[in-house]
Amino acid sequence: MNQQVKAHLAQRIDGLKAGFRHAFALGSSDKQLTAEERALLEKVATTIIRRRMSGPALMFLESAGPMNFLGSQALHFLAPILDLACDTREVELAAHLLERRDAISHLIAMIDALDSPGTTVPQ
Repeated sequence: MNQQVKAHLAQRIDGLKAGFRHAFALGSSDKQLTAEERALLEKVATTIIRRRMSGPALMFLESAGPMNFLGSQALHFLAPILDLACDTREVELAAHLLERRDAISHLIAMIDALDSPGTTVPQ
């Protein structure tokens, strides 16, 4: 093999390694939540606290947390139907937010913070 072919193969192998590292990464993303994403999570957390459902919600989120990507894909699939009853932008934002590995942990932290004694929940 000549040198040019070896360099091309090495470059392709490095690209595949990088792709697999990203596809099977377990760490959280380095991106911070946008203001719109944070507002949506706060809205969900506030609704959960107002309905006094923090216990069941936390148990559900902890158990279903690893499957958040599947939830996002279900939201993308059901978006045309959900648009009839929900805000289109919020459904789309929720689907994109669930694609992040750290979204559930942010929501759990918000629920914990709002559910702590002495915290007032906005109406």
